[in-house]
Amino acid sequence: MKKVIIIGATSGIGRELAKIYSSKGHLVGITGRRENLLQELKNENPDSYKIKSFDISILFENSKNLDELAEELGGLDLIVINSGTGFPNESLDFKIEKDTFDTNIMGVTEIADWAFNYFRKQGYGHIAVTSSVAGLRGGRFNPAYSASKAFQMNYCEGLRAKAAKLKIPVYITDIRPGFVDTAMAKAPQKFWVAPPQKAAKQIFSALKKKKKIAYITKRWIIVAYIVKLLPKWLFEKI
Repeated sequence: MKKVIIIGATSGIGRELAKIYSSKGHLVGITGRRENLLQELKNENPDSYKIKSFDISILFENSKNLDELAEELGGLDLIVINSGTGFPNESLDFKIEKDTFDTNIMGVTEIADWAFNYFRKQGYGHIAVTSSVAGLRGGRFNPAYSASKAFQMNYCEGLRAKAAKLKIPVYITDIRPGFVDTAMAKAPQKFWVAPPQKAAKQIFSALKKKKKIAYITKRWIIVAYIVKLLPKWLFEKI
């Protein structure tokens, strides 16, 4: 039985992923800001879940909360950092940009650091971060969101290199979803929109294989390839 923590399990991908791990007989620690939704999920299978409600943007509290949750679980094998935020911000309201960075960069980094240090001491473990295809290039509708997801991609790469240098089996998976039918999908135009259940199944499969990078759904690797090849002048006109 694996011990798993899913950060951001109140809805969408995180909730569906928690259900999958629970159905496979694993013990799952679920977190999020809305405790009532965590309790609702726990009620579906009380013996499978441990709850810890907190907001990852409140810095210097994450490590304490995760210490307590890992202790309740009796250990930890995998952590999925799925919590994030982002809103269209064409007016460049700095408060919106700051809220995005506080969660997607500062909060995610504090949790990733905690997890890496936990697994380094333990001698093994697996960290997964839900970034986004949006992090491949800058986005004019939501500059902070794209930038924060690019940060996450690079931070994952840095942690992966650090684990390799230390020669410890700490695996790092960068999960890069395209459009998934959740509240986070706020783009004015969407295509290839996947239901969260399908996205979660593909994420589960990728984590089982300990992939370094996983595009969700798989076809988004085509978009990623095209987007990365587009010259700047053409990308700016899209």
